[in-house]
Amino acid sequence: QVQLVESGGGLVQAGGSLRLSCAASGRTFSMYAMGWFRQAPGKEREFVAAISWRGARISYTDSVKGRFTISRDNAKNTVYPQMNSLKPEDTAVYYCAADRDFMITTDYDYWGQGTQVTVSS
Repeated sequence: QVQLVESGGGLVQAGGSLRLSCAASGRTFSMYAMGWFRQAPGKEREFVAAISWRGARISYTDSVKGRFTISRDNAKNTVYPQMNSLKPEDTAVYYCAADRDFMITTDYDYWGQGTQVTVSS
């Protein structure tokens, strides 16, 4: 069982940066791939980024490539998406997720409660 808690969301102006965090409970965090997803009002939840359990494999959705960087610290049971050059269209609730398998779909086993990111123009 893995419990996930996101933090770091907030209001930022376009062009600004935010660093989200996802803290995981459980001794086996290092064995899980971690994903980040987002959901804007009236839209489906979409994939943002994912990182494998050792960080050797990373994937981003096209719209965030070059702006977002995902990393993890297995000693701290935490995964971080650094979000730079934010745009109003990045506004959404951001969720982290964990699964034994690396994937870019929403089929993760464990989910956090989400953190709101709002980018003003």
